[in-house]
Amino acid sequence: MADNARAKKLADLIQEVVAGKLQRGIKDPRLGTHVTITDVRVTGDLREATVFYTVYGDDEDRASAAAGLQSAKGILRSAVGAAAGTKFTPTLTFVADALPENARAIEDLLDRARASDAKVREASSGATYAGDADPYRKPEDEDSAPE
Repeated sequence: MADNARAKKLADLIQEVVAGKLQRGIKDPRLGTHVTITDVRVTGDLREATVFYTVYGDDEDRASAAAGLQSAKGILRSAVGAAAGTKFTPTLTFVADALPENARAIEDLLDRARASDAKVREASSGATYAGDADPYRKPEDEDSAPE
């Protein structure tokens, strides 16, 4: 449990340091203000860290940001090492976060479901029951029913 807590603390520190360094310390134009660090996961042995990021923009912006992060990996790892003060600084691996694409796909599915519901509601607006509105027998009906 203690190792898990250390990994979480280190992951939070890495996220903070990398985000701060990208905002203030790296002059690469490919890493403008449109790169956001969304999550960091550190292995249990604290040797490797996976940094998840999103990029606001199109596919070209995402590709240039990935190249910029790859080229700045050494500087970012040095900044993490200086801030962490650990014996071994974890290697950083940058992975584009799929969360925005997943959220967009879910929103598209919800929009299609809403449109389908609206069509069903529209088709049933003037509809009537096939039989009586209330098909259940009531106690007064039982008295008059033939036996």
